[in-house]
Amino acid sequence: MVQETAGSEPQVLPPDTGYNPPPPVRRQRRSWQYAPATYVLAGINCAIFIAMVLKGISPANPNVDQLMLWGANNAGAVIIYGEWWRIVAAMFLHVGIIHLATNMWCLWNLGLLAEPLMGTVGLFPVYILTGAAGNLLSTLVNWVWPIHEAGNAVFPAGAGASGAVFGIAGALIVLLKSNRLPIPPRELKRLRKSVIYFAAINLVIGFSISAGAHVLSSGINIDNMAHLGGFACGLIFAIPMVPRIGSPRDVFKTRLRAAVIMTVGLLVLFGFYIAHVPPPAGLGI
Repeated sequence: MVQETAGSEPQVLPPDTGYNPPPPVRRQRRSWQYAPATYVLAGINCAIFIAMVLKGISPANPNVDQLMLWGANNAGAVIIYGEWWRIVAAMFLHVGIIHLATNMWCLWNLGLLAEPLMGTVGLFPVYILTGAAGNLLSTLVNWVWPIHEAGNAVFPAGAGASGAVFGIAGALIVLLKSNRLPIPPRELKRLRKSVIYFAAINLVIGFSISAGAHVLSSGINIDNMAHLGGFACGLIFAIPMVPRIGSPRDVFKTRLRAAVIMTVGLLVLFGFYIAHVPPPAGLGI
């Protein structure tokens, strides 16, 4: 059969056999591929914890010296000895299996919600930069107001992914406000409210535990400054961003790049300021 189209060359069509080929089958991606950054970050945290246990460190109650050996944050080590790498290392280190499990549960749930909005290449810098912001704020506060024992200034060791988890929550609160998202407004409002409740409730719990521990002298220490610093950085990071869903790819990439550059610049300035804060009384340097 020959079919002619006006103004074109004749086109030869295949004979009509009455058979229509089936549509191509789309291969479904495995579930982990929808949020690879979330899985990778959780995997790194778990792998480090397993490595610690294999080295003979208690899975329930590692001591301070062991945590410091593996990269815990410490104001004295960072500022006096220049071990700034601890600002990043500490966000992958945990004080026992319960600490790890609670943080990974929060990272899992928030990451699965955040990664479609931030993209895989977006969640990594959000985790690293907001976690670093939390540890920097914790370093500053512990440097200015250390614990005094027998007249000497003592700096606590800090570890955990919770600062980064709060950072993801802060970024989500901003991004879920976007009118670009193809989600019903009622559902969007519900999601955003649940993230706000998560952040508020956990901040209140953290400060309450710290206050009770101080009164009872129980020795339990929640790094609330890391939580606050991470949360505030997440809010700031997301301000220039647009969600990946509903936004042109070029616009999203440009805004993400601007968010990373802006946040890195702010953290460098903050770190420079911390490095020049005078030592506290009783330190002896």
